[in-house]
Amino acid sequence: MPDIPFGFSLPGAQPPDPSDPQQMQQFMAQLQQMFATPGDGPVNWDLARQVAASQLAAAGDPAVTIVERNQVEESLRLADHWLDPVAALPSGIQTAAAWNRNEWIYNTLDVWRKLCDPIAGRMVGAMGDLVPEEARAQLGPMQSMVATLGGALFGGQLGQALGQLAAEVLSAGDIGLPLGPAGTAALIPVNIKGYGEGLELPEDQVRLYVALREAAHQRLFQHVPWLRAHVLNAVETYANGITVNRDAIEEAMSRVDPSDPESMQAMALEGIFTPEDTPQQKASLARLETALALIEGWVGTVVDSAAGERLPSVAALGEAFRRRRGAGGPAEQTFAALVGLELRPRRLREAGALWAALGEQRGIQGRDALWEHPDLLPTDDDFADPQAFASAQLDWDITDLEKLGKDDEKPGQDGEPGGTA
Repeated sequence: MPDIPFGFSLPGAQPPDPSDPQQMQQFMAQLQQMFATPGDGPVNWDLARQVAASQLAAAGDPAVTIVERNQVEESLRLADHWLDPVAALPSGIQTAAAWNRNEWIYNTLDVWRKLCDPIAGRMVGAMGDLVPEEARAQLGPMQSMVATLGGALFGGQLGQALGQLAAEVLSAGDIGLPLGPAGTAALIPVNIKGYGEGLELPEDQVRLYVALREAAHQRLFQHVPWLRAHVLNAVETYANGITVNRDAIEEAMSRVDPSDPESMQAMALEGIFTPEDTPQQKASLARLETALALIEGWVGTVVDSAAGERLPSVAALGEAFRRRRGAGGPAEQTFAALVGLELRPRRLREAGALWAALGEQRGIQGRDALWEHPDLLPTDDDFADPQAFASAQLDWDITDLEKLGKDDEKPGQDGEPGGTA
C-alpha cells in the first residue's frame, strides 16, 4: 500500500479509491491536517511530531518500565556521588528521568524549534522566490500555499530526522547541546541497551557511564550561567551563514506531482543548504566546534576520572564514546545533511588533553575556574600546546571578573547577554 506523505498511511491495501467516499474523506482529512500549519513560524512542527511518532511506532518505542526507571534514578544518583570529588561544579540535577524515544522528542522540541526555524524560513522564502513576480500578483491569497507547502515539506522531513536521532541518543545531553529542560537529567533505557549490545559490554556499566556523562553535562549547564546561551548562539550564528541552494530546491520541487502523494514522500531535501565558504562562516564554524569540543572534552575528563578504578570497562567505554562523538552516527549525518548543522566536536581529543593538562597543573578548582567566563576558556589555537596553556599564568583577579560580568549585562546580538557567541 502506498503511503501518503511522510509516513501517514491510509487504511486498506490499496491507494484511496476515488469512487469510495469514505476512503477519499479519510485521505483528504489527512492531507488537510498535513497542510495545516499551527501557530507562527516556517515549520509545521505539529506535522514534525506526528511524523517522528509514526516512524518510532513502526520501529518500536517501548514504554519505560518501573524497573528501568529505578535503574536510571539509581545510576544518576551514584554518578553524581562519584563526580563530587573530581569536579568543582556542584550537582546540577534537580530531576532524574527515564524517557522513551517519543519523550525525548517531546522534551527537546522547543530547542530544536529555536535552532531550525531560521534555516527553514530561508528555505520557504526561496520556494516563494521560485514563483515569477508577475505570477505572484495573480496568485494573491493563494501565494500563502507556497509557504504552507514549504512548512509541511520541511516539517515532515525534519520529523523523519528527529525520529532517527531519537532512536540513537542515549540521554538528554548526548549530543552536547542543552536540549532538555534545565535541571532534568534523563536517560533513554532502550537505546542504552541497544548500544551496550553493540559494544558487547554489560548493560549496567554502559548505563552508569552514560549517567556519569549526563550528570557532568548538567553540572556545566546548571552552574555556568552563560553557557547555554553561548552554545545555542554559536549554533544559531553558524546556521545564519548557511545559504539556500535554490537550484536544488527547484530540482526537488520539479519531482513533486500533486496528484501523486508518493512523489512527496520520495522527495528529499538533503543538500539544499550549503555553508558559505567565507572567512566569517569559517570563523563561526570554528567557534561552534571549539565550544562543543570544550564541553565534551571537560565531560570526558571528569567522567573518566570519576569512573577510575570503579568501572571495569571505563577504558573501552571512554574510547567508544570519543569515537562516537567525533564521527557522529548515521542519524546525526542525516540531520546535518537536512539542515546543514554539524553537531560534532571535531577536536575532542585535543580538548580532552587540554583539560587533563589543566587539572594536572592547576588542580580541580583551578581547572574548573575557567568556566567563570567565556573569555577565560582556551581557544582553538590553544589546542596545539595544552601544556603551555595550562602552565601559563592567567592575570585574572576579582576586579577583572567583575568587569567581565558587567560587560555581560550589556545586550548582545539577538538580545542575548554579552553576545559572546
